Amino acid sequence: MRLHRLAVAAFGPFAGTQEVDFDALSGAGIFLLQGATGAGKTSVLDAVCYALYGGVPGVRQGGTLRSHHAEPHTPTEVALDFTVAGRRLEVTRRPSQPRPKRNGTGVTTERATSLLRERDPAAGAWRGLSRSHQEIGEEIGGLLGMTREQFCQVVLLPQGDFARFLRADAEARAKLLGRLFDTGRFAAVEDHLADLRRRSQEAVRDGDEQLLHLAHRIRQAGGPAVAEDPDGWSPEAAKPGEADLADGVLGYAAVARATARELADAADLRLRTAESAHAAADDSLQDVRELARLQRLHTGARQRQQALAERQQEYEALGRTLRSARAAAPVAPALELRDRTAAAARHAAAAEEAARAALPGTVAGGGPGQLDAHEARTRQELGALDAARAAEARSAGIARELAALDAESRADEDVLREAAAWLDDWDALRGGLQRCVDEAQGAATRAEQLAAEHDGARRRLDAAERRDELDGRVTGARQAHLDAGERAGRAHEAWLRLKERRLDGMAAELAARLADGEPCPVCGSAAHPAPATADGAHVGESEENEAMAAYRAAERVREEAALRLDSLRQARDAAAEAAGGESRDALAEAAERLAGELGRARELAAGALAVREQLDLAHEEHTRRVRGRQQAESRAAARASRADALTAERAARDAEVRAARGGAAGVEERAAQLASLAGRLGTAARAAREAAAAADRSKDADARVADAAYRAGFETPEEAAAALLDPAALRDAETRLEAWQAEAAAVAEALAEPRAADAAARPPADVAAAEEAVAAAGRRLREASTARDTARKRCDDLGGLSADAGERVRRLAPLRTEHHRVARLASLTAGTSADNERKMRLESYVLAARLEQVAAAATARLARMSSGRFTLVHSDERANGRGRHGLGLHVVDAWTGTERDTATLSGGESFFASLALALGLSDVVAEEAGGVRLDTLFIDEGFGSLDEQTLDEVLDVLDALRERDRTVGIVSHVPELRRRIPAQLEVVKGRSGSYVRHRTAADG
Repeated sequence: MRLHRLAVAAFGPFAGTQEVDFDALSGAGIFLLQGATGAGKTSVLDAVCYALYGGVPGVRQGGTLRSHHAEPHTPTEVALDFTVAGRRLEVTRRPSQPRPKRNGTGVTTERATSLLRERDPAAGAWRGLSRSHQEIGEEIGGLLGMTREQFCQVVLLPQGDFARFLRADAEARAKLLGRLFDTGRFAAVEDHLADLRRRSQEAVRDGDEQLLHLAHRIRQAGGPAVAEDPDGWSPEAAKPGEADLADGVLGYAAVARATARELADAADLRLRTAESAHAAADDSLQDVRELARLQRLHTGARQRQQALAERQQEYEALGRTLRSARAAAPVAPALELRDRTAAAARHAAAAEEAARAALPGTVAGGGPGQLDAHEARTRQELGALDAARAAEARSAGIARELAALDAESRADEDVLREAAAWLDDWDALRGGLQRCVDEAQGAATRAEQLAAEHDGARRRLDAAERRDELDGRVTGARQAHLDAGERAGRAHEAWLRLKERRLDGMAAELAARLADGEPCPVCGSAAHPAPATADGAHVGESEENEAMAAYRAAERVREEAALRLDSLRQARDAAAEAAGGESRDALAEAAERLAGELGRARELAAGALAVREQLDLAHEEHTRRVRGRQQAESRAAARASRADALTAERAARDAEVRAARGGAAGVEERAAQLASLAGRLGTAARAAREAAAAADRSKDADARVADAAYRAGFETPEEAAAALLDPAALRDAETRLEAWQAEAAAVAEALAEPRAADAAARPPADVAAAEEAVAAAGRRLREASTARDTARKRCDDLGGLSADAGERVRRLAPLRTEHHRVARLASLTAGTSADNERKMRLESYVLAARLEQVAAAATARLARMSSGRFTLVHSDERANGRGRHGLGLHVVDAWTGTERDTATLSGGESFFASLALALGLSDVVAEEAGGVRLDTLFIDEGFGSLDEQTLDEVLDVLDALRERDRTVGIVSHVPELRRRIPAQLEVVKGRSGSYVRHRTAADG
């Protein structure tokens, strides 16, 4: 892949449109991307990544892409022209961003857009390929063969990441390599197999537990009568996972079933015996109960006969009363009619008297016809008042209408006064609001400028705080490094002294190993006439080894202290450069001052919208006031003419009403008087007629009741009325008489029963004794039945449980086989199996192969950068006995012939080692991506830690990349590189945003 041209607008720190001509920069093979800290060097690389993948590198994900310096109408856009796989493409992307509305005020959110074009070599023009985010991503991803994370690692080489990669443990290396080579699928296989093993183990364990639970249920179902297995097996002693668990459960179930069947046969025999005894006791009880019943029947009949004789006279009197009541029953309707008509006549006479009392004295004594005639005349007069009533209502309506006109007139006068007063102040109000709008708009512009200045001041202040804090830590680390050096020197001297003493006494040490008859390892003689002897100051091998181990431990501590000191110095220098050399207090004062000015500007600018809305509302209010004044004047003229017409009409209506109401206060009062009189006259006429009719009906009822009493055999109606009984009393008398007659018949029938008479002659029956015998037999029967049912249920339960146990054993067999197979595979891929000699996980095995390729590719460049001193090698061993197998990375030092951990490299050595590792990894990942040629690479920072000779060697390696027609862009602010690399792209920062310019080393 080769980059040709990059164009950005309103992106990151770039306010306007900036273009980068990579073709011009690529002419020299190596170019420098330089600029002040915070200018936006990394934003150029972000723009390349965003154009290709629609996102920036992971550590900067989530931030806003739009420049804070950009004008509102300038859209954020990135366009990249590049060649990949022989195709010239151009991708243009715009992120989702706010923009001013085309109509009205405010902002709206514009959707993200993408465009992919391809240049047609034959036509010499661009043609569109797609506007779909997904299609463009798939097209570019397929051509590059890399994910965004892989691209950021192999094209935008992050030196800090690879320096950490050199010193990292196996787990950290595994994470980076896993992301680059996408080995997650192998880890997924490990997890899947481990999950299968866990699930199969749980299934087998669950099956064993369920099988053992069935054995306990068999023991519980069998009860105490079921003995243990003859072989001694019992559910209490068994445990899940035992090899003979299934056979033990099945054997135990068979013994329990056989024992239960024997107990069931014995229970059946006992039940049949109990049933026969219970049937005999029950037959005897029935005979005794029948004898007792007949004896009670005869005794009761005697007692009832005596009671009937004692009440004979009472029931004869009741019969006479009942016959008289039945004879008087036909007279009852006539008596009821007489009483009802007499009451109606009295009520009608009282109503007539009350109705005449309510009439005027002049008409109260007239007959019904006279009262009807007077009522008709009164109602005729009442009908004539309808016209006067309408006139009176219209007069009242006119009065209300005149009052409403008067209220409207007063309201319009208030409107005119308020409108005149408000319009007099209009010019002053409008001018004041317009000045506020202008001031708020100016404050908004000032706030944007102050925000940029404040952000820069805050970054410098943060850098100054980091610089001061790191300066103290550097002092402590320097002292720790000096102390560690002194300790290492003392340990080295002690080791050398002991080594020298051991060499001095080596003859005695060799002599101690001599044996008679064996040759001397020095002279070869088998005779040892005068072997040397050790004195008290001799040093042995173990003492020398302990001193050497102490020296090496002190040396490691010194190297680690040196690494920490170097790291802290680099961090402090970077923070000092970012702070710009000013003190923290001065930077804090400047940041606080800018924050105060920014807050005041934003507070003033925040009221811009509210003031503009007030001005718009004021204009609307002015228009409304003028329109309201005009409308009020028009309504006043119309009201005057309407009021004159209503006043004339009201006078005419009032005259008509006065003529019709007579002496009453109003027409309605007069109408009420006439209506009341007409109603009283009609009521009195009807009451007179009803009173005469009621008197006639009462006389007729008296005659009828006298005739009915005579025909019923009574002398007078009063005698018949005395003999009557009310329905309830009549029914009670009839019921009592019928009950006495029925009782007498039943007693006679009972005394005539021959079996009862025979039973009365026998001794009294002993029912209690017979019932106790039946109850005892019933208890024995129930106990036998319960025992039989229990035995049968035990047989059924044990049969069902045994069948369940057999079925579970059959289902568990394939699960156990599957578990053994899956567990072996899971242990093999997890590195815990005895078959896995290196104890390496599957993912670690794949990553180790990749790391071995990367180390080989990196060594070719590292050897050249280090003048043949260093070589990177891959190690299969665990670090310090911990971590993953197969992900170790060591460096071989040709000067000392030792192999050591990459964490022991110095700062400069770590840089070119990490650079070689990054370039090697870039080649391996490119091959992994299908052999895509990467013609353009970027190296981000790290050159400041190199001395002049090493820098030359590193640049020679990068020149070798140029010889292979590859372009390398170095991102750095190291001054020496500006002198050595002619082709440069400078990012210049300013108050209104950053911009880029192409320059050469000769430009200064």
